[in-house]
Amino acid sequence: MSEDESTEPSPRSDAEPARRQWREDRTTFQRVYDVLTGLTEYERVETIAERAACSADGARNALTQLTEMGIATRRGSRPAKFRRNDSYFRWKRIETLADEHSLPELRERRAELIDEDAEFQAQFEVPDPNAVPSTQLADSDHETAHERLESLSRWRTVRYDIELVQDAITRAERRQRGDDGAGISA
Repeated sequence: MSEDESTEPSPRSDAEPARRQWREDRTTFQRVYDVLTGLTEYERVETIAERAACSADGARNALTQLTEMGIATRRGSRPAKFRRNDSYFRWKRIETLADEHSLPELRERRAELIDEDAEFQAQFEVPDPNAVPSTQLADSDHETAHERLESLSRWRTVRYDIELVQDAITRAERRQRGDDGAGISA
């Protein structure tokens, strides 16, 4: 064997069996859904079809259904472009939190997040991550600036999570009261 030949498989060949298994195990609709969940920007049907390993017609049909279900959003018609509906995924996350955790657990998690938020406020000496002056980053060495950027990213995540957990608490409280909006009683 020459130096140029390698017994190591390429990264692409390592992924190919998993991709083939994914194509075999999932329907076209499921594969389009899988691709859609990762789309934060609008993409053309053909692009989604390629990623989902299906025909453009198959992707278009699935995307139409997903749009009707509120899971996808559509922009334009020629060409139509689709992306995930972030509001749907936020709602789904809130429902999952309310289903999988008790009210005391949710309240405890909210308190932990609020404490972490307070620590960030003290660390940066501002009330909100968006209020951190850029000079705090520019006046530091590369490593310190990187650490501060990571902290700011985490702080924004904490703020987002506080909102999600609070909404899950509200949802769980409504369910507990029997006021979950699931139907109208006569």
